Order: sequence, then C-alpha cells, then structure tokens
Amino acid sequence: MRIHPLITTTDDLQALVDRLSQHPFVAVDTEFMRENTYWPDLCLIQVASPDEAAAIDPKADIDLQPLLDVLVENEEVLKVFHAGGQDLEIVYNLTGKTPYPLFDTQIAAMALGHGEQIGYSNLIESLLGHSLDKGARFTDWGRRPLDKRQIDYAIADVTHLAAVFPRMVEKLRKTGRGAWLDEEMERLADPSSFAFAPEDAWKRLKLPSRNPAVLGRLKALAAWRETEARSKNLPRGRIVKDDTLAEIVLHPPKSQDDLGRIRGLSAGWKNNDIGARLLAAIDRAKPLDPDEVPDRQPKRPGLTKDGALVSDLLKLLLKIRAKETGVAARLIARSDDLEALAAGVRKDLSILRGWRFEQFGQDALDLVEGRLGFAIERGKLKMSRLASQSEEETVNA
Repeated sequence: MRIHPLITTTDDLQALVDRLSQHPFVAVDTEFMRENTYWPDLCLIQVASPDEAAAIDPKADIDLQPLLDVLVENEEVLKVFHAGGQDLEIVYNLTGKTPYPLFDTQIAAMALGHGEQIGYSNLIESLLGHSLDKGARFTDWGRRPLDKRQIDYAIADVTHLAAVFPRMVEKLRKTGRGAWLDEEMERLADPSSFAFAPEDAWKRLKLPSRNPAVLGRLKALAAWRETEARSKNLPRGRIVKDDTLAEIVLHPPKSQDDLGRIRGLSAGWKNNDIGARLLAAIDRAKPLDPDEVPDRQPKRPGLTKDGALVSDLLKLLLKIRAKETGVAARLIARSDDLEALAAGVRKDLSILRGWRFEQFGQDALDLVEGRLGFAIERGKLKMSRLASQSEEETVNA
C-alpha cells in the first residue's frame, strides 16, 4: 500500500479524493483534542483505500470540502470506521450530515463473536495478528509540526482498518450475518443522534428533586450554560460546574450580588456580564410542565413484580443464546425490549421480527407464554420445551 506524505494543500487533497472515489470503500479515522474546548478540535484526518493511505492536516491552509463531499454526498463509496461515533460527530458538526453509507467494525465485531465493545488494537491483533504501537496514543495532536512517529501512528490505524474490513465482510457473508447489521448501521448514521438542542441539556443532569419550579430552573440554566459553552467554545464545566449549577438551581440567588458568594463562582460574577446573563436565565425560568417531569423510576411498560421476574428470565435466556450463537447480547436485544415483552407487549419490538426473532425472539416468546423452560442437565443450564396441557392429555389417554 502506498503511504503519502502529510497532505496540506487543497490540490493534493482533491487528487487523493479523485482516486479514493474509484474504490468501493474508504477507511476513515480522525485525531482530535477536546480537553479545553466545547467542540472537538479536529487535528488530523486519516483515510485509506486498498491501494493507498494518507493523513490530511485540517489545520493547514486547506479546503476540506472535496473530502467532506465524498463522506456525506457520495453514496457509491462505503465509509468504514471503528467505534466511529465521535468521528461521525465531527463530520456532522462540519456539514450537518453524517457519512453514508457506513460500516462500523466494532458493531460488526459484535456479530462475529468478539464481544460487545472490542477495542481497535484487540480486533486488529485478533484478525490480522499485528500488535499496534500505542506509544503516540495520548500525544498532543494540536501541536505543529507533527513528527513522523505521530503521522505513522495515525496512518497505521486506517491501513489496518482497510485490511481488516474485507476479512470481516467475508466472515459475515459466510455466516449469513451481514444483513443483521443493517439496522444498527442505519441507527449509527442517523443525523438526529448528533443534533443536540440546548433546551434538552437538563436531561443529562441528575437532581434530587421533582419540584416543577426547581426543574424549570434546571432546564433554563442548563440551556443557558450550553449556549455559553458553545459561543465561547469552552467545556461546560469551564462555564459552571455541575455541582455549582445544582446549588444555584436549588437555592437561586435573589440578586446578582449574591452570585459572588456562591461556592464555585468567583467574586467577579456579582458584577460581570456573564453573571448578569445567568441571573436573567433564572428570571426567565418557568416551572416545568407536568408532562415533562420525569418519573421517579424510568418508565417501564406496566411491569409487575412477576413481570420483573419474567424479565430476569429473559435476560438469562439472552445470555444463553448470545453464548450459543457467538453474537454480543447487546446486538440481539435491549433491556427495554425484554421488559416490554415481559409486560405483554407484542407490537413494534425488534426482537419479534427479522433475524432477531429467528435467533432469540421466538424462544423469548415461548418462554413468556409458557412453552419453554430452564432445565439442568449434567450440571449445565439448558432450555427445555414444555408440553402443553393438550399434549399431556394425549400422552395420558
């Protein structure tokens, strides 16, 4: 595989993109820093086809549009990532779109018996027999110039990704599991996953109160902090830490002068502009609507005590089936689906359609409806089909 020098000009990038576009897939990875910013600071983009690999310097005087067009507009080229959630977020922030179509090797590994969240180095070692150099993992990617070791380390990620992808596809074809991943890849590529409104920021915070007025202040102040953090490109905690925000929500200051006496805020808040904006956000806060107040416990579909026991049995069945099939349990079913099935729900459950029904859903339904049970044979837990009453009457006749 041909390895290019660091690409720093638009002309060189365009030439690379023209060649990449001739291939059925391109492996993609990014290096970024986020410790001191709200938005991820994109420091390097690595791409590879079966023929060549390159690192692109987004901090150079370069127009990234040719590459972005391939990632989000060219549906003839499959984009391959490993655990690509943060990479997709970066592309979304730049374009308002996500790469499509895409393939995530970490998700594919779940269908091939590698566990639920196998790390990249472990996957490469398992499938290619290579041990990756981790020496530059925590390097300062924002520093310029990048040295050769940094660039070699970064490019190695996509060269190995381009090598491992065809092997994974072949294994998926042989096992007939390729179609199993379609839904997961579509979910990963959904742009709505990365569209986060400041008005929803409060839902990420936990507060020991269900008082509508308190939660209304939490919603208002969390949205205010999110807006401030975005506008200043600073981490949320650099604006106001979570515990300080909670203290203000629970015990709101009566005047801006009171801000200077709140632990976690400097004395300057009593007369600076950001303090004034915080106080204005408190003044604008309205009690949370009753339908927005979260339940004390996560909503469960009418699960009784007996239903909860059935849900536990379903989770046990899921562990057994995951072990038997070599497919990660999280790929087969989610806890919400198991609880819904235990509560009597039969519609709109992913485990009751397609491959999930064949591999797990049918047995799960039989367990819930009394046609399947657990048995111990020679010290091992196994599933046992239960005879129906009519069958028993026929045998005893």
